Amino acid sequence: MTCWYEGPLAAFDTETTGVDVESDRIVSAAVVVQDAPGSRPRVARWLVNPGVPVPEAATAVHGLTDEHLRRNGRWPAPVVLEIADALAEQAALRRPLVVMNAPFDLTLLDRELRRHRASSLDRWFEAVPLRVLDPRVLDKHLDRYRKGRRTLTDLCAHYEVTLEGAHDAGADALASLEVVRALGRRFATRLERLSPGELHTLQTTWHAAQARGLQAWFARSGTPETVDPAWPLRRDLPAAA
Repeated sequence: MTCWYEGPLAAFDTETTGVDVESDRIVSAAVVVQDAPGSRPRVARWLVNPGVPVPEAATAVHGLTDEHLRRNGRWPAPVVLEIADALAEQAALRRPLVVMNAPFDLTLLDRELRRHRASSLDRWFEAVPLRVLDPRVLDKHLDRYRKGRRTLTDLCAHYEVTLEGAHDAGADALASLEVVRALGRRFATRLERLSPGELHTLQTTWHAAQARGLQAWFARSGTPETVDPAWPLRRDLPAAA
């Protein structure tokens, strides 16, 4: 029997105007589908004119300028609808969806849907739930005592995954997918008997515990940060305007 990490997987990633899910916007996104390890991935890409200025700090990360997005990007309303439909299609096909730091990308998509379509992301998964695999949550739980950062670049280095063109949504999505495959193989004895659905449920608990630990560390260090324990979608934040 083929384990889930050797079977079909999809992945989702965005590039944005910043890191605030309530006020920042999507400027590019990608959904990557791979039927088996080593098979040619299928990539759907979207480029968005967010309708707001793109800060220089964001452009420095992903290279997308205001001018380029105005000339080549599409308006957000049809794009976020297409993205939500693409994710719903993966759910209907029972493909697990890999999302690195899922509470950021999925919450941002939810807020964009509220902003431009007057709807929430949940609406697309009323019939078939989304089964998310978050390499950040999985790695922190399965190898919790390893020191060092756990960005996508760090995880790629640790799991020997090639990341070509970092901060391109398609490249990052594919790398996240490959990290999950590598992680699955490395921790096969702990993961092979768990279904993606079971792992989705477990990650809600694991992420909450990780958030509590980080919150405690912030409190000890006097850092005025609040860590949201919700996963894979932040629900306690006010709806986007």
